[in-house]
Amino acid sequence: MTNKLTTNEGQPWADNQHSQTAGQRGPVLIQDYQLLEKLAHFNRERIPERVVHAKGAGAKGYFKVTKDMRAYTKAAVFSGVGKKTPLITRFSQVAGEAGYPDTYRDVRGFAVKFYTEEGNYDIVGNNTPVFFVNDPLKFPDFIHSQKRDPRTHARSQDMQWDFWSLSPESVHQVTILMSDRGIPASYRMMHGYGSHTFKWVNATGEQFWVKYHFKTNQGVHNLSNELANELAGKDTDYLQNDLFNAIETGDYPSWTVAVQLVPYEDGLNYPQDIFDVTKVISQKDYPLIEIGQMVLDENPTNNFEDIEELAFSPANLVPGIEASPDKLLQGRLFGYKDAERYRLGANYEQLPVNRPKVPVHNYERDGRMAQNQATGVNYEPNSDGGPIEVPAAKMHGDQLSGQTGNYPTDPDYYSAAGKLYNLLTDQEQARLIENIRLNLGQVTKPAIQIREVQQFYQADPEYGRRVAAALHLDTAQFE
Repeated sequence: MTNKLTTNEGQPWADNQHSQTAGQRGPVLIQDYQLLEKLAHFNRERIPERVVHAKGAGAKGYFKVTKDMRAYTKAAVFSGVGKKTPLITRFSQVAGEAGYPDTYRDVRGFAVKFYTEEGNYDIVGNNTPVFFVNDPLKFPDFIHSQKRDPRTHARSQDMQWDFWSLSPESVHQVTILMSDRGIPASYRMMHGYGSHTFKWVNATGEQFWVKYHFKTNQGVHNLSNELANELAGKDTDYLQNDLFNAIETGDYPSWTVAVQLVPYEDGLNYPQDIFDVTKVISQKDYPLIEIGQMVLDENPTNNFEDIEELAFSPANLVPGIEASPDKLLQGRLFGYKDAERYRLGANYEQLPVNRPKVPVHNYERDGRMAQNQATGVNYEPNSDGGPIEVPAAKMHGDQLSGQTGNYPTDPDYYSAAGKLYNLLTDQEQARLIENIRLNLGQVTKPAIQIREVQQFYQADPEYGRRVAAALHLDTAQFE
């Protein structure tokens, strides 16, 4: 049976091809409310794009537990071997706009929303285990440096390298970005990371620090600069289309989900700050523990509703999983939900893709696009049987000490980047140096180049010398 064309109010629509006019030649009549509604809706079909991660693609699937983790967390999503939880993911580029070619060199977002029996749980990370900055106060400035020059309206190598050269904590992430991993060949063929350290709490109140790792089962594959540029000219949506087509043909991508677990006190006494997102926890000290498999087996039904209106936040936590003192994470706990309120509206969590699979009961009411609101009492405390608190969901506190102030982080910005450089093969090192030459070499201000090369020197002298030589800088000034 053919569906009948209607207005959004369900009224039959007689003619969608011709406007009502005064006679055959017009003019158009204002009484043609169907025309007015169609044009008005068209004018509002675009919501503000994400200020970061604007270009992306996503898919639906599930997480299946392979190791029961109840000894470490009471979160139901990680309990019971074989337990399956539906989820949705979004992969993205950090810097570019919605129409940007997705094969350009950039960090890729890696976000997962688990629809658990205790509410939504989001892991909002990247395809790199670290980040450029470790203080939320610097995040807007970092993003500004990656966006368009306010005068020329062009992307600027000067802007981003100026920021990086004056932010030495960025050198670890810059090294990763300029390595082969800066241009993944497919969303299916890159690892993902929760990036921050989080806290797990078990049913007895025992606490652990945890890092999330998503290891692609397709193998890690990257693009050369030449092939990436060629693909950008042929298909600006290459990575998006690769993911969609693979799932559409039944080639479902999957990731092995693993964690690093650190006993609570051990984490506080670890040689480096485990709450600094520019650093990693050595897998030699705390090896990966496989906990499950993530499989993507369904494409979006409607990309706008499923992916564009999809909203993530690291503040979407469930009992047994809590935030850590990580400064950047603390800023993100506010920033993400506030961005979604601006982008989608105050009731964005009521949209189908963001709505949890469990009943929602609280005292929030009204606002634009409110729906499915309870008809009962809208204040608390009350004596009318409104929803009550769940004491078992209370967060576990951390012992604090010290004086309030504006504190810098651990000044060891360089050793991690140096270790990474020395882990690379000779061929990978050569491509890293060439990628830095291609990008840092475009900077027009010599002082910026010199500052950045000084950072590479401090990470590893050979690393610095090779970059200096590639840029035809006098190496004597760095020795």
